[in-house]
Amino acid sequence: MKQVQAIRPDREVLTRQRLPYFIGISGQTVGASGLSMHLVTIPPGARSEPHVHVGYETGIYVLEGRVLTRWGAKLENEVISAAGEFLFVPAGVPHEAINLSATEAARAVVARNHPAEQDQVQPYVAG
Repeated sequence: MKQVQAIRPDREVLTRQRLPYFIGISGQTVGASGLSMHLVTIPPGARSEPHVHVGYETGIYVLEGRVLTRWGAKLENEVISAAGEFLFVPAGVPHEAINLSATEAARAVVARNHPAEQDQVQPYVAG
């Protein structure tokens, strides 16, 4: 039977991007079939590993901080996202996220149109 479920993340996990996530909605946690949604924290001065999401889009809503996202084949493009802004990452676009503050963590809600948290995240080496 399908049911409505509340999820409270109870632990931090280190992702393939080398960032701490608090896992929320996913195939594993609630049996989702086409969605995952999590909270990511980027520590002060930290950055994700360059990576690509294979086969799914990602929407990000920045709750706190300012994040520089470098993207493209050589990570040559840049966009800054601040608290209260959304960021869209198309499937297959190489990118990395960098917290612009040396003293404050950045936090964001991450939603994907895929139920697995990390299965389709691949490391990327800029060419």
